[in-house]
Amino acid sequence: MISFHKAWQKDLPSGRYPSMRMAFVILTQIVSARPPGSISPDLIAFGLKKLRICTLVLEKCLLTNHSLSEVDIYGLIEIFMGGAGDEEPPSKRIKSSPPEPGCLVSKSFSLTDNITPLESKMANSLISNGDEDTIGAKGIIKRSEFIRIITKAIYSLGYSRSGAVLEEESGIPLHASTVDCFRKQVLDGDWDGSLASLHKISIFDEEMLKLACFLILEQKFFEQLGKEKISDAIKTLRTEITPLNIKSNRVRELSSCIICPSQHMSLAFVKPGVENLNSRMKLLDELQNVLPPTIMIPEGRLEHLVEQALNVQCEACYFHNSLDTSLSLYTDHHCGKDQIPCQTMQVLRAHSDEVWFVQFSHNGKFLASSSRDNSTIIWEVLEDEELLLKHKLIGHQKPVPMVAWSPDDCQLLTCGLEEVIRRWDVRTGECLQVCEKIGLGFISCGWFPDGKRFFSGITDRSICLWDLDGKELECWKGERIIKTSDLAITNDGKRIISMCRESAIFLLDTEAKLEKLIEENQTITSFSLSRDDEFLLVNLINQEIHLWKITGDPKLVARYEGHKRSRFVIRSCFGGFKQSYIASGSEDSQVYIWHRDTGNLVTTLPGHAGAVNCVSWNPVNPHMLASASDDNSIRVWGVSLLTQRLKSTGSNGVHHCNGVSLNGELIDSCEP
Repeated sequence: MISFHKAWQKDLPSGRYPSMRMAFVILTQIVSARPPGSISPDLIAFGLKKLRICTLVLEKCLLTNHSLSEVDIYGLIEIFMGGAGDEEPPSKRIKSSPPEPGCLVSKSFSLTDNITPLESKMANSLISNGDEDTIGAKGIIKRSEFIRIITKAIYSLGYSRSGAVLEEESGIPLHASTVDCFRKQVLDGDWDGSLASLHKISIFDEEMLKLACFLILEQKFFEQLGKEKISDAIKTLRTEITPLNIKSNRVRELSSCIICPSQHMSLAFVKPGVENLNSRMKLLDELQNVLPPTIMIPEGRLEHLVEQALNVQCEACYFHNSLDTSLSLYTDHHCGKDQIPCQTMQVLRAHSDEVWFVQFSHNGKFLASSSRDNSTIIWEVLEDEELLLKHKLIGHQKPVPMVAWSPDDCQLLTCGLEEVIRRWDVRTGECLQVCEKIGLGFISCGWFPDGKRFFSGITDRSICLWDLDGKELECWKGERIIKTSDLAITNDGKRIISMCRESAIFLLDTEAKLEKLIEENQTITSFSLSRDDEFLLVNLINQEIHLWKITGDPKLVARYEGHKRSRFVIRSCFGGFKQSYIASGSEDSQVYIWHRDTGNLVTTLPGHAGAVNCVSWNPVNPHMLASASDDNSIRVWGVSLLTQRLKSTGSNGVHHCNGVSLNGELIDSCEP
């Protein structure tokens, strides 16, 4: 036992790892305290196994430069000693109080105390499908990979002893001995040794091997510069880094560090604290991303697999329409139809004629509606999801077929039918500007993503770009359909989407000056752009809605049928969680909702007494949908399971704005 103790003392330099030295001393004293011949060979083997576990834990701590606390040390002692402590949960054993000083050796214990295996109490063996190398009912999960990934997760969570126990009991190490040696050399700054170990690891991709060597030598170079060993750094750069013949731009940057100290500081910013353990740990993370995962398991691999499984379940869930991300791991995910907004929560009756258009603001806090009565109304969405009239915007002399929210939702554009465009302040309801073109009328409007410009479709079949002062900046002329008013622009401001010909939509790249066409066999009545700019929803005269993917060459990916359209312009929209659903109005007074990916009709929403012209799904709240109808009303749909709350806000008093009351009387105040 003395030689055993001295051997460990030799491997642990005095003062460097005091807690680890103490642990080895204690373990040695425990073994030494046993009377000669009092332990059977079986118990000796059992004790040695437990000692190996403790030793493995300490080796892992040495590898990560981790110093053990007293709690850790006494936890190791409990593992080695056995007894009642082993039957307690690991968290309780770790936090057990240390014994009184001087009692470590004299405390009575017995290696014959039984340790009840956890598997006998808590778990059944994993199904292996008759193959010891695989687990799971389908036999597609490799046992060794499964255990290594779990072990990696346990270590990442900080449970070093549990990870070591799993390695010992399973006989499957997290890393091969050469990889453990390599990791330790990197953390110790043994660059020559780490390069030698790296070449011993089975890496068959030469470029991958070169890149790993480059990262190690780059760290070596920075540490030499940090210690002002300029000649050594130059030698490393010339004789080791440059001959790799990769990352030539980075090599030039490293060269400039020697000449220009400020450049050194700039590059060192990405390698903070190059002389401490943190930068070397970051180097290990970089190497982990470069080397094959079979050699070094990526950090967070188990979490990634679990998140991936949850995402797949959500995507496969037909009715998943919730922002709640706290999904349970205990059961497979499944939503019911109650997640779809299919109950009328409010009926808004402040318009005096057909409501042609509705649109929620980007932040979901407002809803704008425009009508044949020449007015536009801004509704405010309260925290309890009730909508109240905020402003009624009066000024147009003709019906208002379209509105557009500014990117910051502080302003609203309203477009009169072949008339003028008005720009409004959302907070005050004040008209900030009237934009007109003599002899011509506007038929559509929309904002550029910067919020400093807007565009419009004009009756002379042109598209014009305007600044906020009403100055015309640019104009694109060509074939346009006068009666159709839809225009859209992508979030990067590079592509304008508009109608050309009755059965075609053109995509104009304003930077590359390129045009692409979406051609249909039927007349197009309206379209809607997805939030991610990747898809376009096209309404056709033959009562079909087509979904086009517009990134790259346009491609038709889905069709939706069932709604009715014979005379009017009917608008549809994307909506729900991750825009997983398609909603549309219909001339049969109903709202139709389809599942976007499958094309299946999910539900129809009756309630209106006239054609439903337009729908809008709240972009922030997937449980809120609005529909505009020829019955002069707007319906707000929700997901209440307990009761159907039907409200009408039009009879709750008169709201005054812009000097006009809801009953048309002139007033002097803008207060409600």
